[in-house]
Amino acid sequence: MNVKRFAVLLCAEDSDFVKKKYGGYSGVFVGMLGEEGEIWDFYRVIGGDFPLEDELECYDGFVVSGSCSDAHGNDIWILKLVNLLKKLDSMKKRILGICFGHQILCRALGGKTGRAVSGWDVGVRKINLSPSKQLAALKLPCSLPIYEFHRDEVWELPPQAEVIAWSDKTKVEIFKYKDHIMGIQGHPEYTKDLFLNIVDRLLNRNIIQEFEADIGKARAEELVPDMEAWKRFCKSFLKGPLIPHHWYSDQVVLLDTEIKNKERWVLGAKLDEICI
Repeated sequence: MNVKRFAVLLCAEDSDFVKKKYGGYSGVFVGMLGEEGEIWDFYRVIGGDFPLEDELECYDGFVVSGSCSDAHGNDIWILKLVNLLKKLDSMKKRILGICFGHQILCRALGGKTGRAVSGWDVGVRKINLSPSKQLAALKLPCSLPIYEFHRDEVWELPPQAEVIAWSDKTKVEIFKYKDHIMGIQGHPEYTKDLFLNIVDRLLNRNIIQEFEADIGKARAEELVPDMEAWKRFCKSFLKGPLIPHHWYSDQVVLLDTEIKNKERWVLGAKLDEICI
């Protein structure tokens, strides 16, 4: 059986809310990107859990999550992640980066990131996508709302990278590097309840100010991201030809006690049919 395998590099800790509602950020990403018969492994790189070098070749693609950390920081795990992404690029592995993931990919590929001069972007914002055959094939418009929650941004693109989406606040909303790497500054994986919970948590921790929280919540009421459109867009990049999306209520979650450095989800297939 030819099984597709994907790995998510988790750069944030799970909140109590996301654990209870979605089973952690692993559940959020499987809900957006997962398909029947696939294996999804989750490495909490923020805690030092990285894939082994001899594991890298078995994956069809990688996703790098968001984070409260700075992509331009020099924490040990961030520097290790930069080196891993350089390795994956040399292997021509397909990588999708989201928010912090978008920025750390830029850094790893030779670009520059830092604080946005215009400050925090919190809420829902329309971004403009360059017309392309991909958008036409997916029947997507050239303007899509997306949840935004960031105060850092791409300052300078890596060599050979191109901007494929921008907004009135952020000049690099999405970039593509060759044919195998893409970064998205916004959060296509967010739901409204997840976004609002993060707003409240960061406000309570004094990371954002009350006026920024109020603006973000108001903008989340004015615009609603098209989750299905973002699923199609992200899957078409990560997996190539689009596969119709089905979410199976009988999904299987396998936590293998012999797998020390990751959490594994096996979706919609009998475990004895898959060689793990």
